[in-house]
Amino acid sequence: MKISIIIPAKNEEETIGEVIAKAKNYGDEVLVVDGHSTDRTREIAQELGAKVILDNKISKGDGYKCGVKEAKGDIIVFIDADGSHEPADIPKLVQPIIEEQADLVVASRMLGGSEELHGTWDNFIRNTGSNLLVVFVNKKWKTNLTDIENGFRAIKKSVFLDLNLKRNDFVIEQEMVFNALKKGYRVKEAVSHEFSRKGGRSKLKTSQGFKFIWHFIVSLYWPWTK
Repeated sequence: MKISIIIPAKNEEETIGEVIAKAKNYGDEVLVVDGHSTDRTREIAQELGAKVILDNKISKGDGYKCGVKEAKGDIIVFIDADGSHEPADIPKLVQPIIEEQADLVVASRMLGGSEELHGTWDNFIRNTGSNLLVVFVNKKWKTNLTDIENGFRAIKKSVFLDLNLKRNDFVIEQEMVFNALKKGYRVKEAVSHEFSRKGGRSKLKTSQGFKFIWHFIVSLYWPWTK
């Protein structure tokens, strides 16, 4: 099975080179979906042999869809461009899919530890909200997941296309898990440590957390979504 590694990026010139250089060792192709960066993100990616795609100037979810549309692999790996994810853990994500034990594998920061979920008020809020959503997901689908929000994950391309994902923002990662469970796909986790962002600025503000909560309520408990 061929592996396509998709890296959504916007103004990540400080870290994109290192992420590509490490990730390319674990896939058949690397695609950088650029959010119309104003720095050298695209140039660096092209110099390192990555295929560069421009998104539609919306947000991360749209970038995912643009990347998958161009990907040639059977398995899609999503990894952030800020250096917070460990590319060496990619085999942990794809192996359960190759062995037909999973359809979607999420890298769990709760099992592997995270340097970005503790120490500040914003991190506390994000951590608490994420854990609360996981509790309800596990109760509804009788699963034992620990992390549904991490962007570091692998999924069969055919499954991604079958999920009929609507979100074009960061909530797509949550939606991906919800829709996979609704359709009876196998969702697993792999242990992976999350490092602090090595450069640039986060594109996700804590104040946007209400979007995750609202999507959670509508997706899991509104009568017409069952």
